[in-house]
Amino acid sequence: MSPHPITVLGECVADAFTAPQSAAGELALRVLPGGGPANTAVALARLGTPTRFLARLSGDVFGRLFRDRLAGSGVGLADAVAAAEPSTLAVADLAPDGQAAYTFHAEGTADWQWTPAELAAVDLTGTACVHSGSLALVREPGAPVIEEFLARASASATVSLDPNVRPLLVPPAVYRERLGRWCGTADILRLSEEDLELLLPGVPAERACDDWHAAGVHLVVVTRGARGALASLDGRRVTVAAPRTEVVDTVGAGDSFTAGLLHHLGGRGLLGGRLDRVGPQDVADACAFAVRVAALTCSVPGPNPPWPGQLAGPGGAEPASGG
Repeated sequence: MSPHPITVLGECVADAFTAPQSAAGELALRVLPGGGPANTAVALARLGTPTRFLARLSGDVFGRLFRDRLAGSGVGLADAVAAAEPSTLAVADLAPDGQAAYTFHAEGTADWQWTPAELAAVDLTGTACVHSGSLALVREPGAPVIEEFLARASASATVSLDPNVRPLLVPPAVYRERLGRWCGTADILRLSEEDLELLLPGVPAERACDDWHAAGVHLVVVTRGARGALASLDGRRVTVAAPRTEVVDTVGAGDSFTAGLLHHLGGRGLLGGRLDRVGPQDVADACAFAVRVAALTCSVPGPNPPWPGQLAGPGGAEPASGG
């Protein structure tokens, strides 16, 4: 078994939330380490999947926070780049229902500065799955470098993508223009209903799934918040309900879902190729586990995915990935 059967590539983001102790005339912020790919890497490692994270980590105060969180969750950082640029900051405005809207401070930050040499040195031997997504796929100058890396990875590993559309930073048209190309590389595409509406306004999820299958992706999963998830495996549909949850906030829920999905499939030896051995029941089981992981993330503040001991219930904790 590879020491890193799942490799995650993408950004870390410092998520700043309004602190309740803010005094009149000031705004106090509580900063938590986040970023979609980083959240997915943390959730995978906590669940028990050996995971490495390919990131450009700044040496500033936020970068040190990222390293502590990732290493403390068991994520491998041996291939992370020590970056001279500052970290990316996002300020979250939470609605009463826990949904978060973000303002980003991301110009010239470390996450988007990938060079071909930095990723060319990464050894993919034994890697069962490479997951990426979010802003790293669309922010210049690093986005084309990441696309080339994913194309190389697809020769031997399952490729998973989560576009995680951020219209305040990158117009949805940029994602639309690139999505067909991504589907030609990816085996798994996970996105939210909100992403779907931004990418294909008014298009039903089932039709979108069929279009993305035609472009090359085998498994499409659309997460629907409290309504669970719709999955389509080369046109064979599966729906999964979400457990009832007292939501504190939804930060990191989609990332935790992705981690649960990949962890479950990897633990059954179903990653490492084009999903040829995956059937609809495998997808249903993986999604059922993934919604439990996401629900537990929603039950606590910030992107704080569960550890195996918190996954009590039918089926218990899942086995670690075997690649």
